[in-house]
Amino acid sequence: MKKRKILRITTVPISLKILLQEQLKFIHQYFDVVGVASPEKELKDVSQNEGVRTVGLHMSREITPLRDFVSLVKMIRLLLREKPDIVHTHTPKAGIIGMLAAFICRVPYRLHTVAGLPVMEAKGMKKSLLFFIERLTYICATKVYPNSYGLQQYILHNRLCSIDKLKVIGYGSSNGIDTAYFCKTQKILLNAKKIKQKYSLKDKFVFCFVGRVVKDKGIDELMSAFDKLTKEFNNIALLVIGKMESELDPISQKSEEILENNESIIYVGFQSDIRSYLAASDCFVLPTYREGFPNVVLQAASMELPSIVTDINGCNEIIHDNINGLIIEPKNSEALYNAMKKFMIDKNLVKVLSMNTRDEIVKKYDRKNFYRYLLDEYNEVVKNA
Repeated sequence: MKKRKILRITTVPISLKILLQEQLKFIHQYFDVVGVASPEKELKDVSQNEGVRTVGLHMSREITPLRDFVSLVKMIRLLLREKPDIVHTHTPKAGIIGMLAAFICRVPYRLHTVAGLPVMEAKGMKKSLLFFIERLTYICATKVYPNSYGLQQYILHNRLCSIDKLKVIGYGSSNGIDTAYFCKTQKILLNAKKIKQKYSLKDKFVFCFVGRVVKDKGIDELMSAFDKLTKEFNNIALLVIGKMESELDPISQKSEEILENNESIIYVGFQSDIRSYLAASDCFVLPTYREGFPNVVLQAASMELPSIVTDINGCNEIIHDNINGLIIEPKNSEALYNAMKKFMIDKNLVKVLSMNTRDEIVKKYDRKNFYRYLLDEYNEVVKNA
């Protein structure tokens, strides 16, 4: 029997390669999966790693009407040529282009995953425009999958989509995580020891941030809070792991100066494997303004790290206050400072919270379980539509 064809579309191929890692390979056992994203070098990696055919199609991450129209025309041509049964999009730009093209081409099953909404932090005319784009994306879709229950509530509250189209798959997330990979093995602990030696972290309490070094991730608040903390404690360090994207969402000049000049901050840039850095740390910190369902918090918890996170969707579904971490108000450097100081003072609290981290992640968010949830959803959509 011929497999039904699914086009999985993201704006850039790094999303297919990292955020949806191994998912396409699993689904390809049951459906004919084709990956679509901008023709960057990672797209070839997706084809090799996942064992699926890929197609390059230029899509801009920014609002570029003329280029977006060209991308839409190319997407329509692609769909007419491929004749997929299902189009499943991720990321905002791939969502609007993919869903609109699929609607025009009358693709029967049009699915869109929502993993964070830039509109949450937008203002003025840009906010209105982004709301319009989201509504249009959801109108064109037959099913919409927020990857957290908080996102689902936000969508409903702002009347972006009707409840009958919405569904959170499993317990949330877009791909779950590989809990066997994010685990403290002897090799990881040995590498962590080397990191501690390299950066003189022995006998220091180490906070760790992983993510894009941008304003939306709460870097301004983190720099302010940690800089204040280093004036009180000298046995403290902060590992900052991630790419700086100054052209998209720059942090303040003051934060840049702290990042560069505070000797207790170790900025290591983007790392393809963060496990040893997490294992070398005592607490994970993510003071972000908006998220879908943050994989990095799952990863940190799977590595037995308690977290300090902001009280936003996704974060507050993974972290439970005073159970496996602390939850603080977003955009509040004083609240972040107090939470970090609490960990510095009460080492027993860190120990207790650490004990409550990994088990729930394995139970709810292991990647293999998520794949089954997604496969069941695909079969249900095709069966009932």
